[in-house]
Amino acid sequence: MKQKNKLGLHWKILIGMFAGLAGGFVLLQFDYGKQLTYDWIAPIGKIFVNLLKLIAIPLILASLIKGVSDLKDIAKFKTIGLRTIGLYITTTVFAISIGLISVNFIKPGEGISTETVHKLEQTYAGNKKIEKKISVAKAQKDKPKLQFLVDMVPDNIFKAMSNNGNMLQVIFFAIFLGITLILIPEHKAAPLKDLFDSLNEAILKMVDLIMLTAPYAVFALIANVIVGTAGDWELLASLLKYGMTVVIGLIIMLGVYMIMVKLFTGKNPFWFFKQLAPAQLLAFSSSSSAATLPVTMERVEEHIGVDKEVSSFVLPVGATVNMDGTSLYQAVAAVFILQVLWPEGLSFSNQLTIILTALLASIGAAAVPGAGMIMLVIVLEALGFPSEKLPVALALIFAIDRPLDMMRTVINVTGDATVSTIVAKSVGKLHSPKPKEWDDNIS
Repeated sequence: MKQKNKLGLHWKILIGMFAGLAGGFVLLQFDYGKQLTYDWIAPIGKIFVNLLKLIAIPLILASLIKGVSDLKDIAKFKTIGLRTIGLYITTTVFAISIGLISVNFIKPGEGISTETVHKLEQTYAGNKKIEKKISVAKAQKDKPKLQFLVDMVPDNIFKAMSNNGNMLQVIFFAIFLGITLILIPEHKAAPLKDLFDSLNEAILKMVDLIMLTAPYAVFALIANVIVGTAGDWELLASLLKYGMTVVIGLIIMLGVYMIMVKLFTGKNPFWFFKQLAPAQLLAFSSSSSAATLPVTMERVEEHIGVDKEVSSFVLPVGATVNMDGTSLYQAVAAVFILQVLWPEGLSFSNQLTIILTALLASIGAAAVPGAGMIMLVIVLEALGFPSEKLPVALALIFAIDRPLDMMRTVINVTGDATVSTIVAKSVGKLHSPKPKEWDDNIS
């Protein structure tokens, strides 16, 4: 018999986060704390994230093929697709605009001294991560304008499924196969549909089993972040005004989602956030929309009530091309860098360019690992920012990037879930939730 009034998973995850925060600071007090974290604590978080990434591709493949083939009518899929893309573009423009308004109003760049810039430049001089992101961004920029469409079509589905960075290719194949199942006789399509339906149920139960370990994994992830940022406190303090500008913009974006949920679905926004909380907390801990995707799909389908036909398309596409939090961050970071390093570039036309470039970069750089800073380089180069200052520009925000990355991933996941719920409501695919417990069928 199940226990009543047991502590919800989202509360357990929250406890794990605060325990990880406290544990990280405690470990910093010992000389061996960093090595202890590296050897014995960090691997637990990495295993957890790897497990979620392990099931992301199979889950997308199974749920999307089943969801599309269940539509029975290609016209319905067209409606869902157009509304999804339209809403994703709209929320991204909102996010970029909020970022621009926030950074122009607060002006965080005015608080950065020349000494701080020099210190940041010296600290991150020759940093391989920064150099790699600049080179990847330049390679991305030099590709044909429609290269992102070429990259969506795989030439080998098994190769595509071997890399989570090729998620758009898997989505393309799944949609293609789902549509063909609609077009062939139902009795011939049924066995394959049943196979993917069974696979989908099995993968969802794998999500349940993995999430039972989430509080411990979140402890490890947060403790590793705290220990990993040791020694950067002075730099973090100097960038506090910039960081708060990003956070304020992200909070405003959460308010936009709340209004959208209430206005277009009639749902209580606080209820909506409560149901989504485990996915949001996991997004914060892992800084990965892709790793969070299986949990996001489970929460949206079972706890919010979105039909699989909608969630199986909207959420995987959103995890790869919809980056509201990251796009807002692009706007703040770009203008902040201009305020500090290139004030003459702060024109109205350049800020309009930021909106357009950040929107396009969020799609074009979607499958690139570490897309946030790569997108930022693309945006800066579109403004004509001096190339010799790019390493300094990235060094300026590198120290505080990880905590901000955690926060903007929460917004990315929340935006995907919001659009999924709105699209489902618009096509009559939003029903009363039928939640399953994480530990169902586990004695």
